[in-house]
Amino acid sequence: QVQLVESGGGSVQSRGSLRLSCAASGDTSSIACLGWFRQAPGKEREGVGVIDLDNITSYAESVKGRFTISQDKAKNTLYLQMNSLKPEDTATYYCAAGRLTYYIGGRWSCRSKTTDFGYWGQGTQVTVSS
Repeated sequence: QVQLVESGGGSVQSRGSLRLSCAASGDTSSIACLGWFRQAPGKEREGVGVIDLDNITSYAESVKGRFTISQDKAKNTLYLQMNSLKPEDTATYYCAAGRLTYYIGGRWSCRSKTTDFGYWGQGTQVTVSS
């Protein structure tokens, strides 16, 4: 089992910044992929980005160039740095952990599919006002 606890959400004005953290505990040695997802009211949960064991990241088009995912393996902590925030970024943000990878382009990679992740945090709210 893996437990995930997010922190760092809050309210910010448009073009502001926030940094989310996700502390992982439990059987983290079995995890191959970590990801951030978000869900706005009335919408499906969507992938924000993922990071693998080699610190290779991929992002949704809507956040590329604004959001950065990183991890501190010594602290078992995942981060999401969000800059240039927009009102449409308002959502509950979830971190997730999974074991599933895909052999793509000569290497094993992670994908931002909710069904690929078996462990989820409780979520943290991010509200961006215009």
